[in-house]
Amino acid sequence: MRLADATWTDADAAAVDVVFLPVGSTEQHGPHAPLGTDSFSAETVAERTADAYAGTAVVAPTVSVGVSEEHRQFTGTLWVSPDTFRAYVRDTVASLAHHGWTDVVVVNGHGGNVPALGEVCAAISRHDDAYAVPFTWFDAVGEHATDMGHAGPLETAFLRHARPESVREDRIDAAREGASDRWGEWVSATNLAHDSAAFSENGVVGDPGVDTEARGAELLSRAVDALCDLADAVTARDADPVPHR
Repeated sequence: MRLADATWTDADAAAVDVVFLPVGSTEQHGPHAPLGTDSFSAETVAERTADAYAGTAVVAPTVSVGVSEEHRQFTGTLWVSPDTFRAYVRDTVASLAHHGWTDVVVVNGHGGNVPALGEVCAAISRHDDAYAVPFTWFDAVGEHATDMGHAGPLETAFLRHARPESVREDRIDAAREGASDRWGEWVSATNLAHDSAAFSENGVVGDPGVDTEARGAELLSRAVDALCDLADAVTARDADPVPHR
């Protein structure tokens, strides 16, 4: 069930097993992919999983502005502080729990959200009336995960499958020419660059021209399978706090 499309009576009548809360970003994805790429990918994975899941899953409205200041030099990028992001996610989960929907998977599409999500899900599970875990879709696609850059092969392939009209294919050459090979500037296992503009001319990391719609279909299938498995584990788990020893 997609919560934004339901009535309150629909929601009240549903026997909900798990809630998927998509979180993404509104940030540059090179000259060829939309600013909403991360939000769209998280929402797509959540919705396709809800359709495939054996139980009943609610898909909450997407949190579409995330921790994205690292892309601030590129017009159209929006961001909030980690504190604001954590507070918003925590309050949203608290409102879900108020209705008795206490098992929540936060389905993430943006790498910059990962540290804050780990922290807030731990805080929710330790101190609130809910159990929450983060799931970042591109970390759950097996060997494909090693190719994750930014607006590069994985994200572009995903869009070619799930929203092909959003990819400006006539700009792929320009995206490739201004891209960097890897994220950051590394010395002694330390990234010296805080912002993507420091190492990528147009915000792209990796080659967006090398992968096709077929790989995007494989990525979505793997992410859906992984999220179904996670939802089963979350709903089966005893989420009561571990007692003091």
